[in-house]
Amino acid sequence: MAELAKRLPALRSIELDNAFYVEDGAWIESLTIVSEEPFDPQAIVDDISGVSLYYTSEIPTESSDVEIRRITVLAKESYPFILGLVLRQEAIPNRIVLQNGVFEVVATTRDWDQFRSLADEIQATLGEFELLSVTQDEEPGELLDSGRLTEVLVSKLTTEQLAILEMAYNHGYFSVPREISETELAAELDIAQSTVSERLRTAEGALLELIYGPRE
Repeated sequence: MAELAKRLPALRSIELDNAFYVEDGAWIESLTIVSEEPFDPQAIVDDISGVSLYYTSEIPTESSDVEIRRITVLAKESYPFILGLVLRQEAIPNRIVLQNGVFEVVATTRDWDQFRSLADEIQATLGEFELLSVTQDEEPGELLDSGRLTEVLVSKLTTEQLAILEMAYNHGYFSVPREISETELAAELDIAQSTVSERLRTAEGALLELIYGPRE
């Protein structure tokens, strides 16, 4: 992930969606890459020693400002590999994202002692560790593979719903405090404010239906 980031100057994020250990430090990895400029995955991967591209697909987006691609690679990972550190401590990796040169890791541990052991190993091997939050929960959380969720969303939501959600998100509509109003969104899209409100409600309803199922 770090080597890919070096070769993508307009990178927004790289997310590790899934990974399977093969042997001798080699992993099959599925990654979702978000870039502010178009890029050729084959050319980038060919430039990295020990990495070969299996598959790539573009995830549709209504924004002209980003390109989103999912790639599958065979990679010879050198130690320390962030996923390897998590697994060595028998923790469950929920999310691993590289953004702005920083790895953000969400993982589930059995207890505080296991968490401290994981934190200590990351600190010792990578030289830096910052705890952002801790949540106690009976459920372990979903394993890696959230990239599949992106594919489901873009296949289940309409183009108009994707467009309004993406515009609203990028302009801070869902931020706290809100950075843009529905009226301002309407002006950006050159449509009526009532249309923006309706599209947002239907898009949000479609997302909730994916999570909770149809209402009875």
